[in-house]
Amino acid sequence: MKAGANERVYKMSFAGVYPHYIAKAEKKGRTKEEVDEIIFWLTGYNENDLKRILEDKTNFEDFYNNAPRFNPNASLITGVICGYRVENIEEPLMQKLRYLDKLIDELAKGKPMEKILRK
Repeated sequence: MKAGANERVYKMSFAGVYPHYIAKAEKKGRTKEEVDEIIFWLTGYNENDLKRILEDKTNFEDFYNNAPRFNPNASLITGVICGYRVENIEEPLMQKLRYLDKLIDELAKGKPMEKILRK
C-alpha cells in the first residue's frame, strides 16, 4: 500500500467505518455486541470510550495510538485481509487496523468468539 493511501485511511473517522463493521456482522447473523466485544478486546477501550470516539469522530490514527491497552495477543491474528497477510504488514498502524478488519471478517464467517479472541 502506498504511503499516501495509508495517510488517507488513518485520517478517516472511526465512526464512518464502525456501522460497516456492524452491518457486515449482522448480515451474517452476528451482533453489534460481538463487534464491540472484539473492539474492546483488541484495544482496551470500553463502552463509554467507544461512545465518545463515535461522537467525537475520532480518526483511525488517534483511535489506535490512544488505545488504552492494545492486546498483546493481537500478534496471534494471522491470515489474509484485503490481499495482504496481516502478520507481514510492516507499517504498525496499518497492521493494527487490519487486525480489526480480520477479526470482523472472522466474526462474519461464523467463527466462535473464543477463537476470534484467541483464547
